[in-house]
Amino acid sequence: STDLREANLKGADLSGADLTYTRLDKADLTGADLSRAIGWQTNFSQAKLRGTNLGGAQLSRAVFTGVDFEGARLAKTELGRAEFTGANLVGVDASKGEFGRANFTAAKVAGIDFRYAYLARAKFEGLDLAGAKFGGAYLLLTQFGRADLSAAEGLRQEQIDIACGNAE
Repeated sequence: STDLREANLKGADLSGADLTYTRLDKADLTGADLSRAIGWQTNFSQAKLRGTNLGGAQLSRAVFTGVDFEGARLAKTELGRAEFTGANLVGVDASKGEFGRANFTAAKVAGIDFRYAYLARAKFEGLDLAGAKFGGAYLLLTQFGRADLSAAEGLRQEQIDIACGNAE
């Protein structure tokens, strides 16, 4: 594995890079281009990803614990089973992304754009989802226990039914 912990990678062009098992904990990737990057179990814990472009990246089982994604682009990413515990995803564009089984425990997700995203079995328990956009999102068995969906946008009853089940 490659160890880039605490590295200064501001504005770096890592588009298409193979980041498999790379340690990027606490690295500064502000404004970096990670579009189309690939990787397995890449660790970004506490890294700075403000304004970073991850569009089209395939980073299964990546760890984004405590990451600040302000202004970042996650549209069309494949981040299945990724760990977003405590991350700041407020207002991020994650539309058409694949987040199956991702864990968003204690993350800030107000206003995130999940339109047409794959969120099957993702975990949003106890979160405030005010302004989060879910139009067209696939929510099979998505975990919304104790989450506040009252101000979420674009949710249809059919989505809620497959996420939470129904009385039938």
